[in-house]
Amino acid sequence: MYQTDLHIIAAASVEKEEENDHFLRSLRHHNEQELDSIAHAINNTVSAAIDCTTCGNCCKSLVINVTKEEIEPLAANLGMSKEATTEKYIEESLQGNCFINTIPCHFLANNMCTIYEARFTECRDFPHLHKDGFKARLSGTLMHYGRCPIIYNVIEEMKIHLGFLSQEHRLS
Repeated sequence: MYQTDLHIIAAASVEKEEENDHFLRSLRHHNEQELDSIAHAINNTVSAAIDCTTCGNCCKSLVINVTKEEIEPLAANLGMSKEATTEKYIEESLQGNCFINTIPCHFLANNMCTIYEARFTECRDFPHLHKDGFKARLSGTLMHYGRCPIIYNVIEEMKIHLGFLSQEHRLS
């Protein structure tokens, strides 16, 4: 029912770059709360149908941000000191932001998170489509359109739901 082949999604991302830009601009005239409601409903359906463990592409290809507060629970989960955990797994930017020091993530094995119960907030929330502010975040979301089957399918379903594709074809 939904597209999950990463090669097809990546190719579609390039092919639909201009279309997605038009879609982004078309949302200026839509009510934010209504868009959030539509995005949440579509995300719930798509997320329930797509098993992230068959993909794991976010863990394989993204920089994973970690808050300083999340390092201590990670260390406890790993049975290590905070200092040893930081030295082995965490990098800190000059601005003081922390992130996992490798891509793919250290904690990915067979497309499964080995620290799933203790995973980071950023991992819990990705792809962030359950949150309010869809319209404001769409530009950033589209950066992952060719990487995440959930994002790809939610955006494509939103285009259909909002009548965007038929509008695009009328404009062509």
